[in-house]
Amino acid sequence: MIIESSSRIASTADVVGELRARSSFVMVSHVKPDGDTLGAGLALGLALKKLGKRVHYFGQDPVPRNLRFLPETEFVARDLPPDLPSDALFVFCDMSDFSRAGEFLPAVDRENMLDIDHHLGNSLFGKLNYVLETECSTGAVVMHLLRGLEVPIDRDIATCILTTVMTDTGGFMHSNASAEALELAAELMRSGANKEEITEEIFLRKRVAATRLLGRIIEEMRFDHSGHYCYSFVDDAMLAQTGADGEDTEDTVNTLRGQDGVDVAALFKAIEGEIRVSLRSNGRVNVQAAAKHLGGGGHFRAAGLTFRGTLEEAFGAVDAALVAEGL
Repeated sequence: MIIESSSRIASTADVVGELRARSSFVMVSHVKPDGDTLGAGLALGLALKKLGKRVHYFGQDPVPRNLRFLPETEFVARDLPPDLPSDALFVFCDMSDFSRAGEFLPAVDRENMLDIDHHLGNSLFGKLNYVLETECSTGAVVMHLLRGLEVPIDRDIATCILTTVMTDTGGFMHSNASAEALELAAELMRSGANKEEITEEIFLRKRVAATRLLGRIIEEMRFDHSGHYCYSFVDDAMLAQTGADGEDTEDTVNTLRGQDGVDVAALFKAIEGEIRVSLRSNGRVNVQAAAKHLGGGGHFRAAGLTFRGTLEEAFGAVDAALVAEGL
C-alpha cells in the first residue's frame, strides 16, 4: 500500500464528485469492528446502491453479535470478488490509518483510497481525506455526503447512522452528545430509525457470560494516583472461567471510569497473545494523546492501543503515558 499522505482535507463537493464518478466500491471496516465503522460503511454502501453502484463490504473480523441487526451485515466478508474492477474505490471508515483495516486487506493503490473519519490525528492516507474532527461519529460525517448525493434517507440508512451516533456518544451520555448530535438523532428517528431497538441490541442485551466476566474484571480493579486512576484486566483464563469471549469485554471500561473519584480508566485485554488497551477519561486527561505515545489513537476522552510486551509492562507503560498527559 501507498503510505504517502495528502495534507489536504477534501471538501464535501470533492468527495461527492468522486463517489458519483466511480462505479464500484469496497466499504472497509476496521479490525474488531464497532458500531461506527460498520454503521458508517453500511449507510454509505446502501446509498451508493440506490444510485446503481456496485458495493462490497470488507471486514477482517466477524460482525459482533450485538451489531448483526444492522442491514447488510450478512454481506461483510474478508474475501473480495475476483472480478472487482481495478479502479474500485476503497472507502475506509472510522480509522486514522489504513493499517487498522488489518493484514488481510489486499494491496490498494492510494489513488483508490477514500478516508472518512472523525478521529484526532488522522494520518490522511487517502487520495481524498474527508475528516471532520468536530463530528460525534464517522456516521455523522457520512451524513454530509448523503445529503450531497441527494439520496433519500430510508429506515435502513437511518438505522445505520443512528447506530454510529449512539455508539460513539455512549447512548448520548458522553460529552460529544452535542445539540447537533441530538438534532441529527431526531432527524434519523423521523426517517424511521428505531432508537429503542438500537438501545436494546447494543447497550442492554448482555449474555450471562458477559455479566460473569464483568464481575471478574471488577474483582481485579486497582486504583492509583489517589483514586483518580482505575484499571483492570481480562485474560484468556478469565474468559475460559466465565464462558465469555472477546466481544463480551466491550464497554466494560466504562464501568471502571464510572467509579467514584475516577478521572481515567483503562482495561487491559490480554487475549490470544495480544494486549489491547481501552482508555476512557472524564475530560481532565487527554487519553488520545496518551495512547499516541504508545502507537495508538482515538479521541480526547476515549482511545485505545495495542501493546507489545508483558501485561505488567503494559501497566507501567500506560501509567507513564497518562502521567505525561497530566494524570
